[in-house]
Amino acid sequence: MSEQVLRLLGLGVRARSVVVGVAGVRAKLAGGKLVCVVIASDASARTRDKVDRPARARGVQVLQGPDANRIGAALGRPPVQAVGVQDRALARGLAAACLSED
Repeated sequence: MSEQVLRLLGLGVRARSVVVGVAGVRAKLAGGKLVCVVIASDASARTRDKVDRPARARGVQVLQGPDANRIGAALGRPPVQAVGVQDRALARGLAAACLSED
């Protein structure tokens, strides 16, 4: 996964337009506040069940990110399995970065 995705997530954290962690992502999903979710490539089945399915059911774009250790390191945190994005422009940038790698 490109460094561009990690840089964009870092910008989002500094701008307070992302929520980090499964519990925070679930809460924002329930409130209809997210436009995109990035799930770690090595996320557990339980995390996918708690985040991926509800996001897709609400029409929220789900992107596969780098592994949890890399996401956490880029955000200055322990391993992170899910990140929710509230800003539409940031979500577009993340989607473009993910597509350019395929």
